[in-house]
Amino acid sequence: MSGFESTVSEPGRRHPRPVSTWGALALACSVAVLTGCGSPAGIRPTVQPLAPDAARLEGPRGDARFVAPVSAWWHELGDTELDRLIERALQDNPSMAVARARLARVEAARLQAGGADAPHLQARGELARQRYTEHGLYPYPLAGTVRESGTLQLEGAWELDLFGRQRAELAAAVGEARAAEADAHAAQLLLSTQVARTHVQLARLLSQREVAARLLAQREETLSLIRQRVAAGLDTQVELRQGEASLPDARQQIEALDDQIGQARRALAVLLGQFPDAQDALSPSLARLHALAEPAAIPVDLLSRRADVMAALWRAESAGARVKAARAAYYPNIDLRAFAGYGAIGLDRLIHPGSLQWGLLPAINLPLLDGERREAGLRGSVADEDAAVAHYNQTVLQAVQEVADNLGSGRSLQRQRDEQAKALVASEAAYSLARARYQAGLGSYLQVLTAESAVLNQRRLAVDLHARQIDNQLMLVRALGGSPAAASAPPVASPSSPSTSPASQATGARS
Repeated sequence: MSGFESTVSEPGRRHPRPVSTWGALALACSVAVLTGCGSPAGIRPTVQPLAPDAARLEGPRGDARFVAPVSAWWHELGDTELDRLIERALQDNPSMAVARARLARVEAARLQAGGADAPHLQARGELARQRYTEHGLYPYPLAGTVRESGTLQLEGAWELDLFGRQRAELAAAVGEARAAEADAHAAQLLLSTQVARTHVQLARLLSQREVAARLLAQREETLSLIRQRVAAGLDTQVELRQGEASLPDARQQIEALDDQIGQARRALAVLLGQFPDAQDALSPSLARLHALAEPAAIPVDLLSRRADVMAALWRAESAGARVKAARAAYYPNIDLRAFAGYGAIGLDRLIHPGSLQWGLLPAINLPLLDGERREAGLRGSVADEDAAVAHYNQTVLQAVQEVADNLGSGRSLQRQRDEQAKALVASEAAYSLARARYQAGLGSYLQVLTAESAVLNQRRLAVDLHARQIDNQLMLVRALGGSPAAASAPPVASPSSPSTSPASQATGARS
């Protein structure tokens, strides 16, 4: 008899009536759905994603995916030495190896989820030698004998994804894979900007040391002049002691800067995946660094450039897909299993037409009473989606704030540099005049020291403002997800995918 069979009893008669396998499955599905306990109705997310137009931003263009290495934005700085350092860091830094390993692991999980809804086929072969009991299922002549048996057959299985659980799990795995790609891209951008900022910091300290060295030489020259004036009776021991006391202070500043320079070189070497003393001879210069172009306003495609924003979006989508999978648990699972091959007691008859065997084993499964585990799983998935969407919202707001802050600071620093340049010219002129008056005996040495301190402060400030301006531009690179000059360029995208906004994607994950 094939399929299922039911009998209808009438007085005095039995009438067998065959029922097809598919009809029985359909009937069982209907009964299971009607009798299944629990309902996912009423369990919904409560956190809504931010709309991009609320921040005057656009969403990603197409299926934006960060599958390519981060763009070489650092070439715009014009320092070939920095180019070499960043490229080595991206290759050798241990954090990059960790990011690549995580990406490979998530990609493997995506491939595994992608094969869940496909038919599975395997070949099975078994050979056995056993003694059959005299008091069991098998009669004479098998009972009490030792025989060989064998099986050679193909076995197949296919779980019908009628309610979308496997598709939802695959979508969740794809979202996690895309998020991992974005995380790897963000790690590359973070490392490249860290190397550049440390490089700029080292250049700033070296420039400050040059200023301090010029100050020391200037004070030694002035002390020589004071000694000449004391010998000529034009100055007293007071001016001599003041001149001598100024030298240890200048040497102390140089020593402090040398210590900071050593720390910056060691930090840079570690970023490059090297031992701390590997960059002890490195001597960058601020003068070799070109300023980066800054956009006049926040780029409208910021959300398609920021890897952390897109990672948060895709994790929200992945969480929404897991909610769909949790809802599908309220519906029955239908498995189709089949086998065909040969089985025989006695290996000499294994490959024989009479040893052919086959079977079709459909099955349906629906938990009716599970102690509210399905509801708990659904509520947990919904909570995870709310948390993911809230994290996405926070990431968007932080991204917009970082760009706005860096743009505002960049304009302010440029205005400060313009004003400071005027102050430096004036202070140097005042120092030259004070020194000339002192040499001519028309002014005191205290006036020279005061004018010299003003010049020193302005030179230090000039170096600091220059370094701060470049560092601010590097922070803007991180905030924009790439070069400010290419602020309107989209990331690597799939041209065949429709364009959707982050808000619509995150909302679509909930439908």
